[in-house]
Amino acid sequence: QVQLVESGGGLVQAGGSLRLSCAASGSIFSAYAMGWYRQAPGKQRELVAAIGSGDGTKYADSVKGRFTISRDNAKNTVYLQMNSLKPEDTAVYYCARHSTGLTISSPLYWGQGTQVTVSS
Repeated sequence: QVQLVESGGGLVQAGGSLRLSCAASGSIFSAYAMGWYRQAPGKQRELVAAIGSGDGTKYADSVKGRFTISRDNAKNTVYLQMNSLKPEDTAVYYCARHSTGLTISSPLYWGQGTQVTVSS
């Protein structure tokens, strides 16, 4: 059974930084793409960043140049480094394991989410 556990959320002032972590278990971590998604109140869940099994990445336009996704296959962990945070980044952030190693594949398993709040 795949389990994903996020950590690292919190309250930060605009311009600050946070690093989210997602520890995965229950599957061959290195074989699958991993993604970070977010959902703000009243909005649909959206892709923030994804990283493939070959370390290829993709980002939402709104976070390019500010956020960096990375993975450590030895630790079965994916990270999201968030810099220059803005109030509009406020959301619940979810980690997801995709269905294949490609970033274009669909998310299949979800973590419980971690709240990120950016104050102005």
